[in-house]
Amino acid sequence: MVTSATATPPRALGRARIASIAGYVPPRVLTNADLEKMVETTDAWIMQRVGIRERHIVDPGVATSDLAKEASLVALERAGRTPADIDFIIVATTTPDTLFPSTACVLQSKIGARGAWGYDLIAACSGFTYALTTASQMVASGASRRALVVGADVMSSIIDYTDRTTCVLFGDGAGAVVVEASDDDRIGILDFEHYIDGSGGPALCMPAGGSRMPASHETVEKRLHYVKQDGQTVFKFAVRNMEEVCRRILERNGLEGSDIDLFVPHQASSRIILAAAEKLAFPREKVMINIDRLGNTTAGTIPLALNDAFEGGRLKRGDLVLMAAVGAGFTVGAVLVRWGSGN
Repeated sequence: MVTSATATPPRALGRARIASIAGYVPPRVLTNADLEKMVETTDAWIMQRVGIRERHIVDPGVATSDLAKEASLVALERAGRTPADIDFIIVATTTPDTLFPSTACVLQSKIGARGAWGYDLIAACSGFTYALTTASQMVASGASRRALVVGADVMSSIIDYTDRTTCVLFGDGAGAVVVEASDDDRIGILDFEHYIDGSGGPALCMPAGGSRMPASHETVEKRLHYVKQDGQTVFKFAVRNMEEVCRRILERNGLEGSDIDLFVPHQASSRIILAAAEKLAFPREKVMINIDRLGNTTAGTIPLALNDAFEGGRLKRGDLVLMAAVGAGFTVGAVLVRWGSGN
């Protein structure tokens, strides 16, 4: 069964905008050559299947909140704000520091945002689009003056480095944006489209560690606290629904693929990205891809890609940006933005 959510920020209350963007990845790099020494794989196989050359991995003891803090402080600085200006924090993550307290609570303390409340949001690879939508609605409704939205994951903490089908895919990283009211009704978060298909949950999951299968000697021995994936099922769903969610939002807003200045998709596989882009008639030069350097950082991929586009001069005020993701759950999300910060 598929459920859907669609909305546009209330016009009478103004519009929310992305005031700044920042990203952070840990310095340690895990290359395909490194993985060749760990599992039965090759650089050529990895590049052909998913288009990844390297990914960044945290050192022992480094948690999701640590990456989130680094990205958040830069995002605040770029927005010309301080932690005291933030009243709402939402952290999209599949790898929280702990189940409780939330990583949002930990982050609030680490950056000193004493006037902010918030929580974690779990939507896997679609997490950032879901969190950005939530924050935009909070700001547009007047419930929040200024929100901090973070997509961050330490995927290396739940990856089985003896499983060649999954260990080549993932990396660690974080991205953050500051969301505030737009002073120009033409600039900001214009629309979103989200839906889920819970029947696909078993195709991409971490089986143990929750209330259904608490940690035990047996679950540890069976390596059930790591990501498990049915690659073919996930690939087919992702290609079909990456296109579908984008088409829905384009049609509702009377847009064609040629109207989009930059497509920023979730970085799961270059094959998925390019297949969806081709079906939507997005030219290659308008598609943001950085999976070759960072791998799949789950909730971190879209803000990290957006940050790379910003720092690379590929975003200017007034550009129409479409972000889209498909993740475990299955979750699907897209956000349409008229860019208005920085360049």
